[in-house]
Parts: sequence; structure tokens; C-alpha cells
Amino acid sequence: MVKQFTLGKQERLKSRKAIEQLFKDGQRFTITPYRVFYRKAGKPGLQFGAGVSSKNFKKAVDRNRVKRLMREAYRLQKNNLQKHLKDSNTGLNLFFIYTGKELPSYDIIYEKMALALQKLTDSIEQ
Repeated sequence: MVKQFTLGKQERLKSRKAIEQLFKDGQRFTITPYRVFYRKAGKPGLQFGAGVSSKNFKKAVDRNRVKRLMREAYRLQKNNLQKHLKDSNTGLNLFFIYTGKELPSYDIIYEKMALALQKLTDSIEQ
């Protein structure tokens, strides 16, 4: 089986209702520089969203760059989490908020994303 490293339309968390429900009722944890919100979804699958505060990054160019880096790091590392969810036939809504104050390098984003996804996988198993 070929690993699929895509982040398609079905995998993006775009529904305002689902995002509000996630922030209201979802669980959260923090791994610097991320605050991660997650909630089990009704339908099987994994949906992901990313956000950056305009309070920390005034320029939209900088916010968009950080979100782009976060999506790329997630896209390359999501397969283990997807496999786990597929085996248990559950769905998950996931939202990462970048809380750092400086423009990060891709290496830092990638490394911290790996830690966050590992912690998320561990917390789902329990």
C-alpha cells in the first residue's frame, strides 16, 4: 500500500459549526509553540485546521507562511494517526493554533508537529 501524502478537501476542517463545537467541547493540550484542540467526530476520518493569531503576527504574509509550514509538516506526518483512527473506525477533528511570537523555521515546526501528533495518538489510545 502506497502512503498518501496529500491534504485534500475532505481532510480540511472548514465548517464553522464544527470548529465552534471543537473549541467549546473539545479537549486541548499545549506543546510549545502549539495549542492543540481535538474532538472525536461523528463520521470516520481525520479533519485538520491551522490558525495563527493576528495579535502575534501583524502581517498577513507572516500568518499565511506559518500556516503553510504547519500544513506541510502535518501533511507529511499524519499517516500514523490516520492509520490508528482507521483501525478503530473513529473520526477526529483537529485544530492547531500557533502561539509563538517569532517567525519559526520549518525544522522547528516539523519537530514540534511530530511531538504533538505523538501525544495526540497516545491520548486517543487511552
